[in-house]
Amino acid sequence: MRIWDLEPKFLCNQHLLGEHRELHAIWSILTKNKKGYSKHPETLRWRGKLKALFNRHKAEVKEMKNRGFKHFSDLNFKLASGSSIQKNFLNSAEEQKKILKNKFCRCLLQ
Repeated sequence: MRIWDLEPKFLCNQHLLGEHRELHAIWSILTKNKKGYSKHPETLRWRGKLKALFNRHKAEVKEMKNRGFKHFSDLNFKLASGSSIQKNFLNSAEEQKKILKNKFCRCLLQ
């Protein structure tokens, strides 16, 4: 599971769509108190920051639409509680860029 802390425009299609799926999984775990992956570090860092996760989703959807993708899975804004800013990072932005560069995909090239 990973939600990148880089602007979605820097992600290749594969990583953008993959992050979108994982964001929905984290949202579901946190808003429905599901047990699966509830202790995963990526899930834990979004606990208490559903507004920030909602905002990340908004940015993803905007980029998806810019690329011509259709989107049908809105999040319920009424559940977007807590902080609107994510300050807890598993890797710094520079480390995340290195990780993506080592994947030999089209990330950071768009």
